Amino acid sequence: GLFMYGQMTAGSWIYIGSQGIVQGTFETFVEAGRQHYNNSLAGKWILTAGLGGMGGAQPLAATLAGAVSLNIECQQTSIDFRLRTRYVDKQARDIDHALELIKQHTDAKEAVSIALLGNAADVLPELVRRAQAGGIKPDLVTDQTSAHDLINGYLPTGWTVEQWQAAMKDPSRHAGLQAAAAKSCAVHVQAMLDFKAMGIPTVDYGNNIRQVAFDEGVKNAFDFPGFVPAYIRPLFCEGKGPFRWVALSGDPEDIYKTDAKIKELFPENTHTHRWLDMARERIAFQGLPARICWLGLGERDKAGLAFNEMVKNGELKGPIVIGRDHLDTGSVASPNRETESMKDGTDAVSDWPLLNALLNTSGGATWVSLHHGGGVGMGYSQHSGMVIVADGTDAAAERLARVLVNDCGSGVMRHADAGYEQAIATAKKHKLNLPMIK
Repeated sequence: GLFMYGQMTAGSWIYIGSQGIVQGTFETFVEAGRQHYNNSLAGKWILTAGLGGMGGAQPLAATLAGAVSLNIECQQTSIDFRLRTRYVDKQARDIDHALELIKQHTDAKEAVSIALLGNAADVLPELVRRAQAGGIKPDLVTDQTSAHDLINGYLPTGWTVEQWQAAMKDPSRHAGLQAAAAKSCAVHVQAMLDFKAMGIPTVDYGNNIRQVAFDEGVKNAFDFPGFVPAYIRPLFCEGKGPFRWVALSGDPEDIYKTDAKIKELFPENTHTHRWLDMARERIAFQGLPARICWLGLGERDKAGLAFNEMVKNGELKGPIVIGRDHLDTGSVASPNRETESMKDGTDAVSDWPLLNALLNTSGGATWVSLHHGGGVGMGYSQHSGMVIVADGTDAAAERLARVLVNDCGSGVMRHADAGYEQAIATAKKHKLNLPMIK
């Protein structure tokens, strides 16, 4: 067991680099396209900001989902890194050039990611002004700036990057920096609200920017939803979430073989097949070779047992470590993100991640962690992590069969208890014996 402040997956030693957030963002954008645009983002464009460690996944995820994206970033070094690693396709010179590129690529239905150097608190209001004057409008608006960290994560409007970095290093200036950043977040959120008022789907992406704006006096900051209730909760109700695994052999071929096994096990899941193909082509491994895809109740245990058998028969060169993101169906309480606007009002009830951790411990997980913080910042979330090793033994197979059902099954239980019909149907389908279902 491990109790710590470790944000999300990094603290429980199952962080696999940007592939994890790319895949989750991809799932979100694809679901947005399904809900709003007849299951396709071709010819549509997404407006967002932030190209840091988490936000940097957005442009590639948008491209993989078939959309054009405009990604605002205040630091040229971050843009350069994303261009170098092919997460961003090109950089616009200014707003006019950015809008020209957007029109060019949306008209051609080309999925291209565009970076723009600037401060989101300046650029978004200008894009609102132009849209209100008859200019082009985005088809989806979100944000992944590091607004949960007002000292190190959000450049105040009117400040240079050099001034910002100097203030970061001087604790005596932190209060002023935090206040200036919060005011800028309020301007940023107001622009997002203005886009929503035009009928454009607008979502918070879990960085706590609405809470910051609300605290600054934007009393309708929560008028646009978080991405989980908007797009992810239906998947959570089926026990689906970010299932990930790592090849301890260090050989990428072990991952490619497990990719093929996932396709074999779930031939009807063409969406996942597409993701696996694109991930192999576009995403470099960071650290040990790893993969992620969204699987649900009845799927994760099947995959885990198949991997264990591959280790046992020598098809793989070493054991596979199986885990998941803490952003999962039953492992988190976060009122401003994963459990926002729960049907029964239990947004802040944190019994569920504790229960999830206890279930995984008793089921035989290799290690279990309980974290505080993560994405939305300290004081706003509690979540548990789970990792289990498939080493090819019969004992591992027994543990995998328990843990990989209990883990996502607890998410179905959590949502069934909250009254979601989809979760209740999933529980009945998989014969979960839940006291709250008659």
